Amino acid sequence: MKDFAAIDFETANFAPTSVCSVGVVVVREGEVVDSFYSLIKPEPNFYNYYCQRVHGLSNEDTDDAPIFPQVWEQLAPKIEGLPLVAHNSQFDESCLKAVFKSYRMDYPDYQFYCTYRAARRHFGKSLENLQLQTVSAACGYNLEHHHHALADAEACAAIALRILE
Repeated sequence: MKDFAAIDFETANFAPTSVCSVGVVVVREGEVVDSFYSLIKPEPNFYNYYCQRVHGLSNEDTDDAPIFPQVWEQLAPKIEGLPLVAHNSQFDESCLKAVFKSYRMDYPDYQFYCTYRAARRHFGKSLENLQLQTVSAACGYNLEHHHHALADAEACAAIALRILE
């Protein structure tokens, strides 16, 4: 796969609509050509302890952030016509569909590919686990800021370029 957009969402709580940040890496002809990161005011707008502990974001970070439709207006042209790639794509796709529905936006039926499932096929049981940081390291990418949406999207892009066909 040479043309795609790797995407990662972080959520404020367990509601799939509560996206609080998004990171995207655009790959064309096998090269990273663009990236995008934004904080997002989540809906519903509260953080639970577990999610906050994972990514470190809080209401202080996102109270003045744009809402999802404003962020997507900036992002959509960058990824138009590209398949989306995510590590455990089921999570990111469910968040994207939920937030589109929450804001009554028309969902464009993005095609998703999953680097988690691809890693399972590619590496089998040779890795300790299939977590993003483990798989990215096996693909030669050092993920330094795990659970920062852009860093995770960069790691996902590196994995996709190595093992996704």
